[in-house]
Amino acid sequence: MKKLDLLTPIGIFVGMTMIFLAVFANAGAGNFHFFVQWTSIVIVLGGLSAAIFINFTSRDLKLLPAVLKEAFHSRHYDLRELVEIFKDLSQKARREGLLSLEKDVEETGDPFIEKGILLAIDGHEEKTIKEIMMAEVVAMEDRHQKSRSIIEKAGEYAPAWGMIGTLVGLVLMLQSLNDPATLGPNMAIALLTTLYGTLLANLVFIPMANKLAGNTEEEVFVKQIIIEGVIGVQSGQNPKIIEEKLGAFVPAGRKKETEEAVEEREAVYDQA
Repeated sequence: MKKLDLLTPIGIFVGMTMIFLAVFANAGAGNFHFFVQWTSIVIVLGGLSAAIFINFTSRDLKLLPAVLKEAFHSRHYDLRELVEIFKDLSQKARREGLLSLEKDVEETGDPFIEKGILLAIDGHEEKTIKEIMMAEVVAMEDRHQKSRSIIEKAGEYAPAWGMIGTLVGLVLMLQSLNDPATLGPNMAIALLTTLYGTLLANLVFIPMANKLAGNTEEEVFVKQIIIEGVIGVQSGQNPKIIEEKLGAFVPAGRKKETEEAVEEREAVYDQA
């Protein structure tokens, strides 16, 4: 289930707030305009955009809005529910046969589970099912990596363009050493471009790329559990064995949650 991940906007807001507070505490609100230098902003954002355009194709860049949207969302996977799904599917398959699962997999709402079970129903061997499902996992990782690379490259290029802006400011400053009135503005360009580039990289792009990578890792992890569950159902394993095998993938903290959920469910059955 996909939901809005508030930690991303909160993190950006907290980082910017700390910088604003540091500026106000030392320079005062009246001097805040010194930290807004449009020439520096144009150099960093313009150079960064140009580098991204050169580095990627138009087809890749069309994915950027969706990638940025994903950075503000996360998927919640209920592993204990996943274990229960395969336990139930295994019980029914052993009792009524694999063909009886065709309607049940549609109710899971997960296309990957449905695909795996339907492959089993069609009579494919364990090796074939695993190869087909793993091929889909690898393809998904490649798609995510290609999309995420835009953000990663932005994180690499932003500080570099900050340094380029610094060099531009230093050149301008050296050319006008005989005019003290221009030293301040040129020095501002030199320093603020580095600030802007570093800030964009370390507060926005690199953290976003790392979050996207973490989301991909978790999705791959869940799909590996699903593959093991499908193979267990296809091979007719005992539901208890499937539960134990899939339970090995569940982290210790979530195992405790699973045990508590089972106890609660059994208590409800006892009361009924």
